Amino acid sequence: MDLALLRTFVAVHRAGSFTRAAALLGLSQPAVTSQIRTLEQQLGRPLFLRQARGVTPTTIGDELAHKAAPHLDALVEIAETGLDEDSSLRTLHLAGPPEFTAERALPALTELTGEHGQGFALRASFGNAEETLEGLAAGHHDLAITTARPRGALLTATALCDEEHVLIADPGWASHVSAAKLRRKDAHVLESLPVVEVHESLPFVARYWASVFDSRPAASGTVIVPDLRAVLACAVTGAGLAVLPRYLCASALERGAVVALLEPAVPPLRTYFLAVRTGTLAMPHIARAHEQLLRAASDWS
Repeated sequence: MDLALLRTFVAVHRAGSFTRAAALLGLSQPAVTSQIRTLEQQLGRPLFLRQARGVTPTTIGDELAHKAAPHLDALVEIAETGLDEDSSLRTLHLAGPPEFTAERALPALTELTGEHGQGFALRASFGNAEETLEGLAAGHHDLAITTARPRGALLTATALCDEEHVLIADPGWASHVSAAKLRRKDAHVLESLPVVEVHESLPFVARYWASVFDSRPAASGTVIVPDLRAVLACAVTGAGLAVLPRYLCASALERGAVVALLEPAVPPLRTYFLAVRTGTLAMPHIARAHEQLLRAASDWS
């Protein structure tokens, strides 16, 4: 079986589209279509179901990708690394949410870089769960940190850590809220406060309300900024209440810049996963980074 055909097949499987695979491979779409058709003729079985938007792998297509992709990745590793000693410094491509990646993942990994480290360079990019998993499947990233567990056999995920969410506001706003009512979990009292969030849909506040109050928030966003660190900065200056990961606001809580409006017995949690393409943990630089992050996560609270 022609390895070039397999490489094209894996690219289409990961990209979910002939067009996207062609862009990744530097080929024309007709060339990709022709190669997939040739491979299907050789196997005597269809590998993809053509749809209006992209393609979906058949059962045989998924099985072939599961078997072939790790070996193709290993061959690419050999080709890119070479056999001489000067090529030992590999580049690790990491993707994840900006705040968690910047505050936790990157500090844990940078000790493995540089001439005194474990021998790899590091490149990071930020994105949401869908973007990072798509990039991982397409081969743009080696590791992806995500709050969504990937499905299928192409990607493998390991639970990394749980993130506790805290309802906070600056002391000025907190003084307007009755502690007695908060102990009774009266969400209506809290909804009289302005809200700082990362999106108009209030994803963090809505998740907190569903978990703690078993309801949907009636409030709307007063300040919307697309970064949790900016949300914290706005909350500290009195812009309103916010729901943030405890690790991100722990320092502000400790120095009294913000206060926790409620300490539920069972706080809302969100799980992070560390995802790789199946089989790529055989590559030493990816395996070292994977192990380092899991080890560091055991100390995160």
